[in-house]
Amino acid sequence: MDKISKALKKFSPKEREKIKEILLKLKNNSLNRFDIKKLKGSDDIFRIRKGDIRIIYKINKNNDLFILTVERRSDNTYKF
Repeated sequence: MDKISKALKKFSPKEREKIKEILLKLKNNSLNRFDIKKLKGSDDIFRIRKGDIRIIYKINKNNDLFILTVERRSDNTYKF
C-alpha cells in the first residue's frame, strides 16, 4: 500500500470525495478557485488548501505532477 492510499483511509468518505475532486482538477489544470501556494525553500513544490485538508505536490521540469502527501493540517504537515 502506498503512502497516498494509506493517508486517504484516514479521511471520511465525504472528505475523500472532496480530495478526489481536487485531484481531478489538478490533473486537468483547472485550479483557479483553490488556495495554492509555492512552499518556501523550493521552486517546484506547492500546496493546495481546502479547509483543513492539505495536498502537497511537486511539478518537475517536464511538467510531470507528483502528489507528495494528502493530510489534515497539523504541526507536522509540512515536514517531509
